[in-house]
Amino acid sequence: MNTTTSRWRTYRRLLGYTAGHWRVLAWAVTGMVVDAGCTTLFAKLIKPMLDRLFIDKDASTIFWMPLWIVGIFAARGLASYAGDYGMAHVGRSVVQAMREAVFDAYLTLPVGAFSAEPGGTQVARITYTCEQIAQASTDAIKTLVIDGLTVCGLVGIMVYYSPLLTLSLAVLMPAVGVITTRVARSYRKVGYRAQGAMAELTGAVTELVDSLRDVRIFGATATERARFRQSARQMRRLNLKAASTSALSSALIQFIAALALALIIFIATRPRLLDTMSPGTFFAVLMAMGGILPSLKRLASVQSAVQRGVVAAEDLFAAIDAPPEHNSGTFALARSRGHVEFRNVRFGYDEAARAVLDDISLELPPGTVTALVGQSGSGKSTLASMVPRLLDPDSGSVRLDGQDLRDCELASVRRQVAWVGQSIALFDRSVAQNIAYGELANASESEIREAAHAANALEFIEQLPGGLHARVGPGGRLLSGGQRQRIAIARAILKDAPILILDEATAALDAESETLIRDALLRLMARRTTLVIAHHLSTVQHAQRIVLIEQGRILEQGTHDQLLDRGGRYAAFHRMQHTA
Repeated sequence: MNTTTSRWRTYRRLLGYTAGHWRVLAWAVTGMVVDAGCTTLFAKLIKPMLDRLFIDKDASTIFWMPLWIVGIFAARGLASYAGDYGMAHVGRSVVQAMREAVFDAYLTLPVGAFSAEPGGTQVARITYTCEQIAQASTDAIKTLVIDGLTVCGLVGIMVYYSPLLTLSLAVLMPAVGVITTRVARSYRKVGYRAQGAMAELTGAVTELVDSLRDVRIFGATATERARFRQSARQMRRLNLKAASTSALSSALIQFIAALALALIIFIATRPRLLDTMSPGTFFAVLMAMGGILPSLKRLASVQSAVQRGVVAAEDLFAAIDAPPEHNSGTFALARSRGHVEFRNVRFGYDEAARAVLDDISLELPPGTVTALVGQSGSGKSTLASMVPRLLDPDSGSVRLDGQDLRDCELASVRRQVAWVGQSIALFDRSVAQNIAYGELANASESEIREAAHAANALEFIEQLPGGLHARVGPGGRLLSGGQRQRIAIARAILKDAPILILDEATAALDAESETLIRDALLRLMARRTTLVIAHHLSTVQHAQRIVLIEQGRILEQGTHDQLLDRGGRYAAFHRMQHTA
């Protein structure tokens, strides 16, 4: 498929988003047609206005002409409003639909897709890139309809009154076509680079907001300032390049139009025409030519809007069309017993030189606690992520109560699992909404309060202004780390899933918070199959089974005492932590 065909298909698909608003679009297009028609009609009235008013002094024309002019411009004003508002309505609707489509795609993309590109790109796609399509989908149509019809109408007036003077357009039209083609190529190149620059700019701001404490403590304000300014300057350069291209094309069209006007005056003042052409005819042609000029300028610049929109649409459609996480399973799990089994599981990221997990076989009996320990990067979190099917093995299988998870409907798998991690996902909503999150939203306040009490969170919650209805701020920033952790535990208690995954759930906490959280976790772990990920061995000594993973393979497994007696890698790991 050649580039032109690909662009056209992208643009046609983009225009498809306007189909659901065809009534408003038809209303807007009607307004634009009337707008262009009024401009053409006024140009046509110039000849009778000059000839009958000032030469013939016709009484009827003197009476009716001012009323006609007022009527034409009143109609044009109403038509212009209908066109502008209608296209704005359609444009905003298209942008909304595209934003929703991209966001919906984000909700179903595999976890690995988000690590494949910077977070700034993902945010900029929703904020900046979606805005670019409004001009391509609606503003460009508006320009093409109004100015295209205006040019056709005014050229018709010129031909009607003087075919000879209309020959001056032979100078203008080919030049406009060449300029438009060159401008389109330039804008397309700038468009790709501008999207990348905006992604860098957004990424710099996002990372600063998320890491402000570290930036200041480690004295990186100058570094981050320089990084942001470099991105901002790059964005400025690209915008100026686009503005320069647009200004240059406009200036060239004006100059060529001046040549065409000069040619009209030159031809009209030849003795042969001067004696036969009325002043009304001359000024009608001259005014039509003057009316064509701004329309041609806008038609030349519409290519830039279209190209920016097509570039943006290609990026958006790539995200929308990206394959979602695999969900071909048809078996709907009821509440499981919590019997989890890994059979010969192997997994590797595309860019990894070796497998992250290599031939892992492990059984988690119902109601037991299994701890995964090992150094960072050994594959513990990857293995745990396979239980709620955030990742699927490349080979082997993960089974729940004997059923391969890939044969199960995805939502039903995830209903079996609660997850409490070191990094807590809280949202800028109330405490109650963060506890009763997602499918738990229908929980009663008494159920939420009971879960908070079991998580040792109710005491601090009741001290907040508004209690359960107090907002926690973006990411839960209005709460301490221990408080956020207890909110997450309350959410897991309320979910009451048969399988629980704890990913460093007590790391980096003060002694008092850790004691409260350990107590809450003991209640949460009761009668559940629990998989604990830990770096510190002291937190998992009471697990029924401890599994040491190194370089993606199970090196040792057993109880804490058994592994110490064996004197192997676990024992060495234990000695290292206790002598540090």
